[in-house]
Amino acid sequence: MLFVPASRPDMMEKAVRSAADAICLDLEDSVSAEEKAPGRAHVIRALQSLDFGSRLRIVRINALDSPFAYRDLVDVIEAAGAQVDLVMVPKVNAARDLAFVDTLLTQIESAMSLPRRIGIEAQIETAHGFLNLRDIAGASSRLDALIFGPGDYAASMQMPSSGIGERDSHDDDYPGHRWHAVMHMIVAAARAHNLRCMDGPYGAFRDLDGLSRACRIARAMGFDGKQCIHPAQLPAVNDVFSPSDAEVTQAQAIVDACARSEALGQGAAVHDGRMIDAASLRMAKTILNRRASTPTPGT
Repeated sequence: MLFVPASRPDMMEKAVRSAADAICLDLEDSVSAEEKAPGRAHVIRALQSLDFGSRLRIVRINALDSPFAYRDLVDVIEAAGAQVDLVMVPKVNAARDLAFVDTLLTQIESAMSLPRRIGIEAQIETAHGFLNLRDIAGASSRLDALIFGPGDYAASMQMPSSGIGERDSHDDDYPGHRWHAVMHMIVAAARAHNLRCMDGPYGAFRDLDGLSRACRIARAMGFDGKQCIHPAQLPAVNDVFSPSDAEVTQAQAIVDACARSEALGQGAAVHDGRMIDAASLRMAKTILNRRASTPTPGT
C-alpha cells in the first residue's frame, strides 16, 4: 500500500502507475492544516479522473478528535464515494470510533444512492487502541483491515524511537522485539475476525536492507503486507510478502501428499523426511491461497 499526500496531485498520477496493490490518498499526517481543504479537492479530482486499474482506492481521513475528520468524510464521499473502496481511520481508540464512521458512511451512501458499501481500515497506534483491540476488531461489518501505526504508537506509549518503524539503539538495548506485543495482538484480532492486517511504514525510505528486514519480521508474524511512503519501497515489500516459487512448490507437494494419504485412509503422511498432518495441510493451503490472491497491479 502506497501513501500519497493529498496535497500532491503530481504524485497521485505517478502512484496509479506504480507496483502498489493499493493507493492511499492521505489527508492526515502528510498534509498541513492549511492544505486540508485544498487536499480534499485534489483527492476528489484524482478519484474521478485517474485510472487506478485493479488497485484498491483508499482515503485516509484525519483523526476523529481533530476538526477535519467529519468534513473529510462528507466532502470526499459525497463527491466521489462511488470511486472509494476503503476509508482509513487513524488513531482508532475504541469501538465507538468505528461506529461513528460507520453511521456517517451509511447516511452519506443513502443520501447519495451510492452503488456499494465502503469499507473501513482501522489504524492501531495508541495505548487505548491496543487495550481495546478485541472490541475494535468486531466493531463494524464494514471493517476490512487492522493496521499497525508504529510512529504514533511509540509516542502514545512514550517509547523512545528515532524513526518510524526503524530499528535503532533502543532496540539494541531491549532483549527482544519491542513491538511484538501490539503486532501479535493485531494479527490475532484480525485473524479472529477474518480481516486483513497490515504493518505500518518504514520511514528511512532509502534503507532498503532495513526495510526488507522489517518486512520479513512482519511476514513471520503473519501480516499480509506493509504500508509504503515511497515508490522505491514497493519492490522490496512485494518481494517479501509474495510467496516464492519454491514455497508454492513445497506447499503444493504437501497438499498432494496429504491427498494421497487420505485416499489410503491414513491420518498422517511423510514428505521430504517430515511428518505431515492436517495442521501441515492448513499451513500449506495458506501459502497457496496467498499466491492465488496476490493481485497483478494495473490489470
